[in-house]
Amino acid sequence: QVQLVESGGGLVQAGGSLRLSCAASGNTDSINAMGWYRQAPGKQRELVASISSGDITNYAAPVKGRFTISREKVKETVYLQMNSLKPEDTAVYFCHARVLYSDATLQTYWGQGTQVTVSS
Repeated sequence: QVQLVESGGGLVQAGGSLRLSCAASGNTDSINAMGWYRQAPGKQRELVASISSGDITNYAAPVKGRFTISREKVKETVYLQMNSLKPEDTAVYFCHARVLYSDATLQTYWGQGTQVTVSS
């Protein structure tokens, strides 16, 4: 089992910055990759950014160059630094972990979600 606890969401004006944090606990050694997804009202959930166990990162086109995903392995925490925020970034952001267990089973875990609201 892996538990994910998120923090850092809030209200910010366009052009501002926020940093989201996701602290993982439990069987963290089995985490294969972590990432951030978001879901805006009336929209499907979409991948924002991901980072693999080898620290390979991937970004959705709308956030590339503005957002940075990183990991502090000692703290077992993944971050999403969001700069130059736009109203279009308004959504609930969810932390995601992909876990590969020793028996080759794959399990996904989600945080509770944190609201990010960007005003114009």
